[in-house]
Amino acid sequence: MWHYFDLKRPKKLNLSLVQQRQRWLKEFLKAFLVVFLVYFSMYLIRNNLSAAQPLLVKKGISTTALGWIGYGFSLAYGIGKTVLGYVVDGKNTKRFMSFLLILAALMSLIIGVALLMDQAPLGLIFVLWSLNGIFQSPGGSASLSTISRWTTTTTRGRYIGIWNISHELGGAVAGIIALWGANHLFAGNVGGMFIFPAIIGLLIGLWGLFFGADDPQELGWQPSEVIFGESVSKADQTAAKMSKWQTFKKFVVKSPWVWLLCIANVFVYVVRIGIVNWAPLYTVQQLHFTVAQGANTLLLFQLGGILGSVVWGWFSDVLKGRRAVVSIICLVLTAVVVLGYRYGTTPLLINTSLFFLGMLIYGPQLLIGVAVISFVPKNALNVSDGLTGTFAYIFGDLMAQVGFAAIADPKENGLSLFGLTLHGWNDTFIVFYLAVVLSIIMLAIIAVGEEKRIRQQLG
Repeated sequence: MWHYFDLKRPKKLNLSLVQQRQRWLKEFLKAFLVVFLVYFSMYLIRNNLSAAQPLLVKKGISTTALGWIGYGFSLAYGIGKTVLGYVVDGKNTKRFMSFLLILAALMSLIIGVALLMDQAPLGLIFVLWSLNGIFQSPGGSASLSTISRWTTTTTRGRYIGIWNISHELGGAVAGIIALWGANHLFAGNVGGMFIFPAIIGLLIGLWGLFFGADDPQELGWQPSEVIFGESVSKADQTAAKMSKWQTFKKFVVKSPWVWLLCIANVFVYVVRIGIVNWAPLYTVQQLHFTVAQGANTLLLFQLGGILGSVVWGWFSDVLKGRRAVVSIICLVLTAVVVLGYRYGTTPLLINTSLFFLGMLIYGPQLLIGVAVISFVPKNALNVSDGLTGTFAYIFGDLMAQVGFAAIADPKENGLSLFGLTLHGWNDTFIVFYLAVVLSIIMLAIIAVGEEKRIRQQLG
């Protein structure tokens, strides 16, 4: 069965480069559609937990327990991004991620059935949700790998920006779809918020196994760089002569830029996950929104991210690949816009702020992954991008999930940070600002290395 995920390299067809360019868009869109819809579906069975939080609290699950369940996902997801990323490198990543979506959907399905039967102890939810995290972990890196195999460095930012809409759209509608499924198919039982999205994931995962090619070379074509007259990078040429382990050591372990991107990603995730995971509960508890209004906060945040992904991906291409500079611009503006979220009291002001926060924070969220592509060869992309995700989900989510839960939970004593005790929803914004400042510092260092590389390429 393992050979099912191998990259096929048939004999080259007798097609000219002109013919390959003419047929490229049609074949690329097939692969793009798979990674887009598969990653979209992964967010349906990820953000449904956030939308279900108010109902789970009513069933007696504490805010702190929800924080630990969320962190169980993040810890497993973070470790899996590096471990499974290493496994997936060199494989048919489009097919691999479709298979993993099926497994992740099964975990959500079991949780939903258990909740429906009132047989869902916290331990069971924690274990299954953590397994869900493991199975989803290579999804983003695998998508980037497939897209990078089909595109060139001069167009990659805009295509990845469009792909990034997938999880923003998935995150935006996750709460709505989960709540609709629960209300219309399961009489409002919270178990339906896990079962209905899981069924969607199973269907799309099965389809994704058999549709499209992961690489132009699987069709008997030339690599994308050759098709479009771009030189193959030195890193790719060097890595082609090395084993997977040698490539990993040289281009990932010994790369200071990969490690700096890992640290920057931690602080970006504190801001992003801190908002998206807790917005429904924050608005219900602190601002007395209805459960439906709380679920809709995810929609506005992710819709802003949809616009931001396209704009910032395209803008970084216009700046000839200066991803770190664009990320810094986004973070500076984030520090200003978060004031509306902090001090707003009406649904209009809160949702407007969340829209622009989504638009801004998904800039660095997207571009850190794109920046990684520029520093490593293609056959080390999954593990290197996975490593940045590992740092983000283990350390960033520890603060965003468990740390924010401890600060916000009225039944707890708060969280001590650098001698300062933080307690209450308002104090979570101190952590937001600290994360923004530290991420800007890291990205400023990365911008220097990026600038040197760009000027070398331009000659």
